[in-house]
Amino acid sequence: MSAPTASDGVVARDRTRLLSWDHMQNIGMSHMRNIYFGVMSAAALSLSVPANAADLPARAYSKAPAMVPSPVYDWSGFYIGVNGGGGSARHCWDLVTDAFGDSPTPEGCHDATGGTVGGQIGYRWQSANWVFGVEGQGNWANFKGNNVSLLFAPDFNQSRVDAFGLITGQVGYTLNNVLLYVKGGAAVTGDKYDHFSGIDGSTIVSANETRWGGTIGAGAEVGFAPNWSVGVEYDHLFMGSRDVNLLDPTGAGAFAKTDTIRQDADLGLVRLNYHIN
Repeated sequence: MSAPTASDGVVARDRTRLLSWDHMQNIGMSHMRNIYFGVMSAAALSLSVPANAADLPARAYSKAPAMVPSPVYDWSGFYIGVNGGGGSARHCWDLVTDAFGDSPTPEGCHDATGGTVGGQIGYRWQSANWVFGVEGQGNWANFKGNNVSLLFAPDFNQSRVDAFGLITGQVGYTLNNVLLYVKGGAAVTGDKYDHFSGIDGSTIVSANETRWGGTIGAGAEVGFAPNWSVGVEYDHLFMGSRDVNLLDPTGAGAFAKTDTIRQDADLGLVRLNYHIN
């Protein structure tokens, strides 16, 4: 066996270098394959996500609840109701003539005051915020007052309003369930007049009268429940002047005297209505 030469050493070193280079190439190829498969896997995964997302059910979006408008109060239709309150009627008596030939002379004035209750029925129709209506009202009343006659003292004159009625038209403006209105029309009163003795209180002469006149008024009404409303109202009655013949109440029918009696009245009422609409 011959001893190794210098050329043999060179060959061995070159062979070692070649093996190392092949080993490095193998390692590099392995890393390249790993990177390649990693990139391909990521690409496949990214492509599959949209497809899977397409298979998912659509997301349900909850719709916001619809706005419910506030209910609008409707004043149209028929209504019927009751009312109550008080009033004051101003009466002034002026003698025109009497059985004794006295000259025309003022006898003085007084206020007939008291309470009243009654009812009303009407119909309204609404156009936008405007409300129009017609109404009939009838009331029992007990307005009473007197004064000592300036001509026949100590005798005194007494006036009493037993009833009144109103037939009116209305124009109003509504703010939903609040109605503000004015009214006007005809008025009628049932009146009783008495001339009493200032000594024993007996009735000397008396008269009854149905008097027609006019009225204006204003009110406010609030709808507080379906079909129900409550309100307040003021009315002024212009009843004018009338010549009234006062007779002996005993039935003898003897003429006693004629007075011009002027009358106006003011009313304050609380009203409750039921609406049929």
